Amino acid sequence: MSPASDRITNFIAGSWRPGRDRLDIFNPSNLDELAGSYSLAGADDVTEAVAAARAAQPQWRAATVEQRSLVLDAISRALFDRKDELALIAATEGGKTIPDALGEITRAAHLARFFAAEALRAPGETLGSVRPGVEVDVTREPVGVIGLVTPWNFPVATPMWKIAPALAFGNAVIWKPSEKTPGISIAVTRLIAEALEAHGMPASLFNLVIGAGPNVGAAVVDAVDAVSFTGSVNTGRRIAVRCAERMIRVQLELGGQNPLVVLGDADPERAAEIGVNSAYFHAGQRCTATGRFIVEDSIHDAFVAAMTERMAALRVGHALQPETQIGPVIDEFQLTKNLQYIDTGLKEGAQLASGGGRLDRPTRGWFLAPTLFTETSNAMTINREEVFGPVASIIRVKDYEEALAVANDTDYGLSSGIITNSMKHARHFQANIQAGMTMLNLPTAGVDYHVPFGGRKMSSYGPREQGRSAIEFYTIIKTAYRAL
Repeated sequence: MSPASDRITNFIAGSWRPGRDRLDIFNPSNLDELAGSYSLAGADDVTEAVAAARAAQPQWRAATVEQRSLVLDAISRALFDRKDELALIAATEGGKTIPDALGEITRAAHLARFFAAEALRAPGETLGSVRPGVEVDVTREPVGVIGLVTPWNFPVATPMWKIAPALAFGNAVIWKPSEKTPGISIAVTRLIAEALEAHGMPASLFNLVIGAGPNVGAAVVDAVDAVSFTGSVNTGRRIAVRCAERMIRVQLELGGQNPLVVLGDADPERAAEIGVNSAYFHAGQRCTATGRFIVEDSIHDAFVAAMTERMAALRVGHALQPETQIGPVIDEFQLTKNLQYIDTGLKEGAQLASGGGRLDRPTRGWFLAPTLFTETSNAMTINREEVFGPVASIIRVKDYEEALAVANDTDYGLSSGIITNSMKHARHFQANIQAGMTMLNLPTAGVDYHVPFGGRKMSSYGPREQGRSAIEFYTIIKTAYRAL
C-alpha cells in the first residue's frame, strides 16, 4: 500500500497513483532543504476517485456500527503510535514546532477515538403517531460521498474532525488537502487505508487527491454529495454558491478577526500571558487567534508594557530546534501578505510597539517578528480583515460597554474572549458577544475536541463541526410511518 516513491502522491480507488505537474515543498525553516517532491492530481483523477468511492460506500453503509467503530479506533491508535514520525513531517514541511505538531496529532487521535464511540451510539427513536395504529421511526442515514477540502495550518486535526464523523456515520470520503502540506496528508491517508483494509473494508472508501483549488477542488465540489470546507471567506463563498446550484449540503469554516477584551480589573501580567498565547503561537496562523486586543483605558499602559516585555523574550526560529517557541510562517506568499498588512497599518496611523519585520536566523526561512500595534481604531484595515500571521493590534476603550460594542463591530464571529475578575461582566459578555465561541480568562485559540466548533457571520456557514453536533451534517434524517 505504501507509495513506491515520493512522486506517487494521490490515493485513488485503493491504490497510489502518480500525478502531473511536479510540486517541490521546501522547509520554511530552511529554504535550502527540500522537504519533499510530489505530483498533483487533475480533474479526471477526481472523477475516478468519486466513482470508486460510490462503488465502495454501500459496503461501508451496511457495516455494523461496531465495524465502523473498530476502524476509527484503529486510526486513533495509529495516530498515537506514529505521532513522533508524523510530527516531524508536519514540522519540516509546515513550520510547526515539534510540541505544536505533537499536540495537533494527539488531538487528531482523540477526535478519531471520540467518533469511534459516536459510531456505536448513532441516535434514532420510535415515536407514537397522532393516529391510532401507527408508529413512527426516526433514523439517520449517511449522505453518501463527502468532499473534504482542508487547509494547511492544521493539516491533521482539521481534516480528522471531518474525516472521523464522515466515516463514523457511513459515508465515503474524497479528501482534497492543501497542496502546501502534501507530505503529512499522504502519511495520514496511508494509516487510514491500512485501518480500512485490516478490518475487511475497501480502501477505496477513502480517496486522496492533492491539487490546486481552482482545478481539483472545484472538481470535487462538482462531483460529491456534500462539501465540508475550511479556508478563506472568498473561496467559501464560491463553494457555497456552487453547492446551492447543485442543491447539495455545504459546511463552511472560514476566517476570524477575534477580539480579546481586557478590563481594568484584570492582572496585566496574567492578561499578557493569555494575550501572547492567543495572538502569536503557531506564528498566528490560527483562525481562532486574537487579532484585536480591546483594552480598557485604566489598564492600557500596563498591559502594553507587559505584552512587549513578554514578546521580547519569545524565541522565534527553526521549527525543529527544541528552544524554539514560534516557527516560521508557511511560505513566501504568507510572509509577503503579513508584511503588506504591517505596512498598511503604519500608513493608516497605527504605532509599532513590537516587531514589524523579518528576522534573520542561521538558516534561510520565512521568519517574522511577532508584531503588536498600538493606537489603532476598529476602522483600520488590520482590525477589519484577517491577517493570519503573528500580528495583533490594541484598541483603547473607555469602559466595558464600549469594549463589547467594538468587539461586535466586525464581519466575523468565530472566537472571542474577555479577561476580567468581574463575574457580572463575564456573564454579560458570554451572553452578548456575537461569536460562536467565547473564552473567560483563557486564550481565544485553543478548543476541546468533544464539543461544537464554529462561528457566526462570515466565519461559519452550515452545521457545527466536532462533538455530537457533527452528526447533523454527515447524516440525513429519515422519518418512516408504520401501520401496526
